[in-house]
Amino acid sequence: MEVEGAEEGHICQSALPHSEDPQLSKHGSLPLKSSTTLENVLDEKATDRFTEGLLSHYLPNLQNSKQALQELRKNHLILLDTLDQEVTKFRECNAFLDLSALFTEAKVYQNKLVHVRKDMILLHEKTTKLKKRALKLQQQKQKETLEKEQQREKELERERQLTAKPAKRM
Repeated sequence: MEVEGAEEGHICQSALPHSEDPQLSKHGSLPLKSSTTLENVLDEKATDRFTEGLLSHYLPNLQNSKQALQELRKNHLILLDTLDQEVTKFRECNAFLDLSALFTEAKVYQNKLVHVRKDMILLHEKTTKLKKRALKLQQQKQKETLEKEQQREKELERERQLTAKPAKRM
């Protein structure tokens, strides 16, 4: 049975009704002379009618199925596009989370840097104070040493003055 174009709603030529005139053969214009040929034509007509009946019975369902499959394919493509968009959004979200974690880590290191800077400023202030104190101590020690030296010189001078000097004879 030949059914070309049946899925698109067309019925093939073998499914169209032929003339019921027994004088016409398959070719349409030759008269039939034997009874076997008449039986063949009748069998062909029955086959054509059977084919026509089958097509009229199943063709609407097939066309509906074709339409449903086309709609399903269309919905499937829409679903694939939507899924692709969701995957893209998911990747962007993961990238955002990674970026967020990176910013959080940067903030932690920034806080550590701030603490290190404060510690360095504090150490600088302490060293400055220690240098000033050391300078004052050094100056005080020099002053004490100078005073001791002056005191010693005074004592030496006094001892010199106190030491007996022989009187000069005149």
